[in-house]
Amino acid sequence: MKKLFFIPLLALFVFGCDSKTENTDAASTDSSKTVTANAAALVYPYTLEEPYRDWQPGDQQHAVTVMKALKGYETGDMDACIAGFGDSVEIRFDYYQAKLSNDSLKKFFANQRANYSSMTVKMGDWESVISKDKKTEYVTMWYREIWTDKKGKTDSLAVIDDCKIVNGKIVELDEKIQHFPAKK
Repeated sequence: MKKLFFIPLLALFVFGCDSKTENTDAASTDSSKTVTANAAALVYPYTLEEPYRDWQPGDQQHAVTVMKALKGYETGDMDACIAGFGDSVEIRFDYYQAKLSNDSLKKFFANQRANYSSMTVKMGDWESVISKDKKTEYVTMWYREIWTDKKGKTDSLAVIDDCKIVNGKIVELDEKIQHFPAKK
């Protein structure tokens, strides 16, 4: 009696394993169709002025160039800071934007940095990207800038810098900041 019960149970187990494999394949196929269908059905509430550029990981040397420029500013070494910038640079800061020559940018940065007796940058992250057509490159950095001014007051900002890179040099610097609330 036990043998009679064991043989059908074994057959059920073998066929059950085969159908589970087929069901798994069918489920994964259906799942990928669902994902594709959902992705194709997306309707964005906003449109882009320019088409999405399908960003890819960029040259990490560009990230090094941008960080060296920031390090030069942090330490007050304007020659090191400016070495990463092109001949003409478009800058956009909070309440200020201009297109400056490399020499004018050096003077601008030196005047700004002269307001601080010390500065520290605490890097959060960075990313170097290039458009799929290889025509546009950016390095973005997320960091916290902490400084002490000449009067001894210490303050800080959360900063995001987007740096457009052309021929290995920064030609555009777009900075966004967030002020931290004052301590009570």
